[in-house]
Amino acid sequence: MILRLLLVEDNERLRSALQSGLNATGVVQVVQTCNTGEAALDHCLADPPQVILMDVQLAGEMNGIQAAVAIRRELPRLPIVFYSIQDDEAYYRDFRRSGILSHYAYVRKSNYLLPQMIVPLLRDAVSGRSFIDPEIEARVQEVRHKDEQSPMALLEPNEREVALMLAQGLSNEQIAARLGFRDKRTISRVNGQIYAAWGLSETTTDEKIARTRVAIIVKEGRLIHWAEDGTARVMDERGEWVPWDKTAP
Repeated sequence: MILRLLLVEDNERLRSALQSGLNATGVVQVVQTCNTGEAALDHCLADPPQVILMDVQLAGEMNGIQAAVAIRRELPRLPIVFYSIQDDEAYYRDFRRSGILSHYAYVRKSNYLLPQMIVPLLRDAVSGRSFIDPEIEARVQEVRHKDEQSPMALLEPNEREVALMLAQGLSNEQIAARLGFRDKRTISRVNGQIYAAWGLSETTTDEKIARTRVAIIVKEGRLIHWAEDGTARVMDERGEWVPWDKTAP
């Protein structure tokens, strides 16, 4: 069976080379090409292909992962093979959050340069199988671990917004105005939730100190615990609390 393929690649020379190479395999027919996720969505809605080969970095507003989510919302589990040369944490976060479970492959472009290396991935995706390049899987897990260690992971979305504004030095009145709250006491209540989630309510009853510590944690991007004597500790790679050296990178 010849696979009808949509090729999504923003590098014109590579797109042309891939189109010729894939067509030459006799297994794939490239029925459409484009350079943006937005165009890919339009093509899929107008004339769905059997499988998509898509770069993760694209022209336009959407990257390849985001485009896949939009396409699969309309066409569930449409087979997609992603390839990328970019080592960008934003892409790994998008992939992890996408919830894509099957009918896909995600590989490094440098590991799958030739059309004949891509064809088995396309066939497997069409068959419902999934494959992720071990190098990419390792990076996805690194980013997942990093995000789970992030203080922001302990906050609800509205609390994250307030924490970022606290770190910018905004007052409760200014934060309430930006978020459209009429009662500034709402922000005080949210502040209390942030202090509790980050363990700050246990070590200080001084609002100014608590706000300052929120700003420091946001800036550092990791939890910091202060003892009663003011000693600050952070968690190391082994999960142990160790003294925080402000001079450390």
